[in-house]
Amino acid sequence: MTDLPPTPNPDSQTAENTQTSLSSWRCLTGAMISGGLAFAAYSLTSSIAQTYADKPIASSNPTAINIAIAVRTLVVGVSSLATFVFGIATVGLVALAIQISIQHWKSRTASTSD
Repeated sequence: MTDLPPTPNPDSQTAENTQTSLSSWRCLTGAMISGGLAFAAYSLTSSIAQTYADKPIASSNPTAINIAIAVRTLVVGVSSLATFVFGIATVGLVALAIQISIQHWKSRTASTSD
């Protein structure tokens, strides 16, 4: 076989050339979106838990009861996990926005005092 040089991938070139800037506004926008999703997931978790609490398992078979309990626990657990993940992402994005604002403010005061 012949040794041909690899052809450049146009997608990788555009990804290297375009670089998005990190700003407080972008972080806060992401935090608002993540916070909205966290609130929606919390509302869903609360609704699911309340529905499961109001409707007991109607079976006399112990195996069916154990499987139903396991499924209910998994559903509430996954919903709670989604709430937690979006909530932590919200807190992290707000903290990043604060950090970027402080760094921007420090660099601005350092450049004006020189």
